[in-house]
Amino acid sequence: MEIGICSVELYIPSVLSLKGKRMILKSLLTKIRNKYNVSISEVDHNDLWQRSTLTMVTVANDRKRVDQVLNNVRKFIEMEKRVSIIDYETEMY
Repeated sequence: MEIGICSVELYIPSVLSLKGKRMILKSLLTKIRNKYNVSISEVDHNDLWQRSTLTMVTVANDRKRVDQVLNNVRKFIEMEKRVSIIDYETEMY
């Protein structure tokens, strides 16, 4: 069994309030959960308007599959026009 964890730090330039940030993140997290079947949550910068850190976790039988899923999620986030990736980090166990 392989476990993969990926943290993605985001910049959200278009929001002017925490409410706006939450609307964008809720939509993004729902799409990611439904499409990729990963556990994902906002884990840092909860009180900042234009920043967020998301962490996602997936489990599979082989390392290649775990890496593929996390890379696909990262690419999906990169394609989202409302957010920009500042940094990301992936760990495998």
